[in-house]
Amino acid sequence: QVHFVESGGGLAQPGGSLRLSCTTSARIFNIYPMGWYRQATGKERELVAVISRYGSTNYGDSVKDRFTISRDNRKNTVHLRMNNLKPEDTAIYYCTIHPPPLNNTWTKGTLVTVSS
Repeated sequence: QVHFVESGGGLAQPGGSLRLSCTTSARIFNIYPMGWYRQATGKERELVAVISRYGSTNYGDSVKDRFTISRDNRKNTVHLRMNNLKPEDTAIYYCTIHPPPLNNTWTKGTLVTVSS
């Protein structure tokens, strides 16, 4: 059973910022690329950002130039810095390996709400 502990969600105003964090085991962190996904109410889950073991990154089109994914190798932690937040960024955000397996057990995630 793989465990991911997410934190950092909350309420932000449009144009504001939040930083999400995700910690997992060293074994998982050192083997797999890590990804942030999100799911808004009534929508499909979508990829937000990915970071490889070596630090190369990839982003969904809707968050490019606003979000930054990074990793802290000492703490087995992946961060997602979200700037210039928009109401459409409102969603539950999930952390997992990338790509997630077909039978992936998703965590409860962390809720991000962007509203004035």
